[in-house]
Amino acid sequence: MSSLLCRLQRLECRFTWDLKRDDTDLENLSTRLQEHIALQLGQQGALARSYSFLAYVRYLQGQPDEALSLLSQSEETTRKCYGEESERRLVVTYGDLAWLKYETGAITESQRYCSMVEETLRKFPTGPPADLHPEVYGEKGWSYLKFSRSYYQKAVACFQKALALQPDDSEWNAGCAIALYRMESRPTSSQDEKSSPAVKQLRRALQIDPNNGVLSSMLALKLLNFYKHREAEDLVERALRAEPDNPHVMRYVAKYLRIRIRANSCGSLQKSL
Repeated sequence: MSSLLCRLQRLECRFTWDLKRDDTDLENLSTRLQEHIALQLGQQGALARSYSFLAYVRYLQGQPDEALSLLSQSEETTRKCYGEESERRLVVTYGDLAWLKYETGAITESQRYCSMVEETLRKFPTGPPADLHPEVYGEKGWSYLKFSRSYYQKAVACFQKALALQPDDSEWNAGCAIALYRMESRPTSSQDEKSSPAVKQLRRALQIDPNNGVLSSMLALKLLNFYKHREAEDLVERALRAEPDNPHVMRYVAKYLRIRIRANSCGSLQKSL
């Protein structure tokens, strides 16, 4: 048993990423993940990640059977999305399964999933300078980003490590952009657009995924800080054309419109972000 526990502790998964339940509102997180699954938002791997993350939430809520079902859905979705390239994408999911089986007393099954992870890592060694596969860094980044505001810096660090290995990956670029957007404070009057890491990363992410409405609406909001009204308006229009039914796009666009209306009524744009 102690040998198995040592193997489990070496796995990279949500059970080993120090996601403390007191740092988040589990009901709110559950609702957001269920919404994401119902609307099937985001890129092809996002749905599988949402199933896995919701499984971890259900474990924290004392619902291991539902957690196991959700992890099975995550595995099935990953295989449908990535086909023959699924193995490295399943490292985190199998790590979660190994831990969940251990916690529920299914020791043989836990050992089996541990072995599956270890075999994948032997088959696909990372090599210097990487410690982990980019897929693991990316999934870790998304987990930190969604779990709690206090984990945003960790999310950025994970996405940057993933991007060092896969600089053109749209998912890691988008995740890094969103984390920087949420972290960045309001600029001072002496700062310009070039001083904003979030603006730079949002532009980079949109180069790779130009039809991402969430990124377009986020960049529009950031550009209001720098009085780039025309470009911001164009970005809002692009976001609405690309994803008119995405509730996250609607929320950012609504915020953009509130700021513009307030600015017009006051005669000048207030730095409201």
